[in-house]
Amino acid sequence: MATQLEARSGTSARVRVQKFGTFLSGMIMPNIGAFIAWGIVTALFIEKGWLPVPQLGGYGETDGVANVGLVGPMITYLLPLLIAYTGGRMVYDVRGGVVGSIATMGVIVGAGIPMFIGAMIMGPLGGWTMKRIDAIWENRIKPGFEMLVNNFSAGIWGAVLALVGFFAVSPLVLSFTTGAGNAVQWLVDNGLLPLTSIFIEPAKVLFLNNAINHGVLTPLGVQQSLEEGKSILFLLEANPGPGLGILLAYSFFGRGIAKASAPGAAIIQFFGGIHEIYFPYVLMRPLLILAAIAGGMTGVATLSITNAGLVAPAAPGSIIAVLAQTARDSYFGVTLSVVLATAVSFLVASVILKSGKDQEEDLAAAAARMESLKGKKSSVAGNFRSGPATDGPIRTIVFACDAGMGSSAMGASVLRNKIRAAGFPDVKVTNLAISSLKDDYDVVITHQDLADRAEPLTQSATHVAVDNFMNSPRYDEIVDLIRAGETADAGVDPKDPAPAAAASAAVMSDDGATDAGDVLAEESVVLNGTATSQEDAIDEAGQLLVARGAVDSTYVAAMHERERSVPTYMGNFLAIPHGTNAAKDLIKRSAVSIVRYPEGIDWNGKQVKFVVGVAGRNNEHLSILSAIARVFSDKAQVARLDEATTVDEVLALFGKVNAS
Repeated sequence: MATQLEARSGTSARVRVQKFGTFLSGMIMPNIGAFIAWGIVTALFIEKGWLPVPQLGGYGETDGVANVGLVGPMITYLLPLLIAYTGGRMVYDVRGGVVGSIATMGVIVGAGIPMFIGAMIMGPLGGWTMKRIDAIWENRIKPGFEMLVNNFSAGIWGAVLALVGFFAVSPLVLSFTTGAGNAVQWLVDNGLLPLTSIFIEPAKVLFLNNAINHGVLTPLGVQQSLEEGKSILFLLEANPGPGLGILLAYSFFGRGIAKASAPGAAIIQFFGGIHEIYFPYVLMRPLLILAAIAGGMTGVATLSITNAGLVAPAAPGSIIAVLAQTARDSYFGVTLSVVLATAVSFLVASVILKSGKDQEEDLAAAAARMESLKGKKSSVAGNFRSGPATDGPIRTIVFACDAGMGSSAMGASVLRNKIRAAGFPDVKVTNLAISSLKDDYDVVITHQDLADRAEPLTQSATHVAVDNFMNSPRYDEIVDLIRAGETADAGVDPKDPAPAAAASAAVMSDDGATDAGDVLAEESVVLNGTATSQEDAIDEAGQLLVARGAVDSTYVAAMHERERSVPTYMGNFLAIPHGTNAAKDLIKRSAVSIVRYPEGIDWNGKQVKFVVGVAGRNNEHLSILSAIARVFSDKAQVARLDEATTVDEVLALFGKVNAS
């Protein structure tokens, strides 16, 4: 019990620090664009900048009057007031932002230096106190006097807080800033600044970096940059080298999915600046934190020796952002710090990985543990999942494609049969056009070329991308996930054969009851196609649909358009060309055509022997597509289809469909 209480206490403390850091970063991050703008103006126009301009850089005189420039006012007034407004608004909307900004002016004028920490105090304080004051006379103001009371109360209280900031808060914040600056300088003078990596690198993996970076380092760095033209503090946390070294080590010496995914993660981390993506790799082998610390210390030491720094924060921590904010005299030092940090981190991580045990923690489990540490879903954790993952039992699955009637319908049928056979007939599997998706599904399955279109529409779902709708191995993973979720939620025993047997019987019953009407007719089946290319095969299958009066002749062009956007190869020698979603109005009635090519046709590098043309209207074609899916998911049935000598044999395999 004592151990549990201790663990809970530690977790609670970590969560509180994370929330505090998130709140601090919430004030800074929306205004990073303003910091970058200030950094650009500073790098270009100050006296030692790339394009010195006295009137903009704020040095020298013009007509006997000292130039104010842009640099000073932006850092002294604009940035602190933006932070204060953002902090006040986070607490009490626009009203809180306005009062927080007024209060911050007192701190700015009282201290006489850029007051970022003062703004991060007075902004939220102004919003919070204004909210409490408004609660006193809520619903007590006489009609017609609301605007008068609201405006005067905000003005009066804002003025009071500005005075409090001027006389009380500014001296305290100034003392803290001076003390913190002296402490940093002492570390620099004594060569101890690299030791900060011992705290910063583990803090990053535990998601405590925001409290350190945006709460302390950025405000101190801006003050130092204003005085010296650059600051090393901006790179203590943002250096992409340590993370890149770890990912490169995994790329060479990792195993399994970790090794396969590391190169892609390295690109995202180094160029995209999303450091979070390498955290699961560290959590898999916690000893790798030593590699991150060693790399971080090397980078900081290099910056100290070369006296290099940035003029403004690099956010996100991308090499592009780092170089964009590098001071004019610091390109060599900054670049060297990134290179050496990467090299040292890579060497240490390589030794750890090569000397590790054969069995490593699964990367997906490490990603889940990362989300647990973070306290919420991670935007990058999905990159590490070898299979789909949800927060609870799966109830709804949707296959999405461009038109929602061909490949998605067959994929849905294959998976539906697998799920029923596994004993879970209550899981609903449907198919839709991507344009019709809504964010109310547990799992969304798309062709890999369409995944980017489907994800923004269904952000709360688990996404699974496949390149083969007929026999993708991802289907078995989904079934396993359903089984695990049902076992946990409803007590279903995955080893109990009874549900599976009942479901199998249901599937067999469905097979026997298939009634496709005249969707597939004898005249729409060709056993020896004449086409020799993919384009001609689409024409041949499409013309069979036209000949039956099922589609307008222009529908064939839409089939080619669909093929150019997303291939319709399904696996097991099958392709099902069909029109785009926009071409549905060209369909007069549902129909399916089947053309067999005994010698096979090259279909974007895949061999296709069976081309099934599809025109679906009001889901009337789904029963025959389901039958086709069942046939082509069974290699023995495909072999029988390949050996069929009559059209009747083909029709029999697809549910004894009779010609109309």
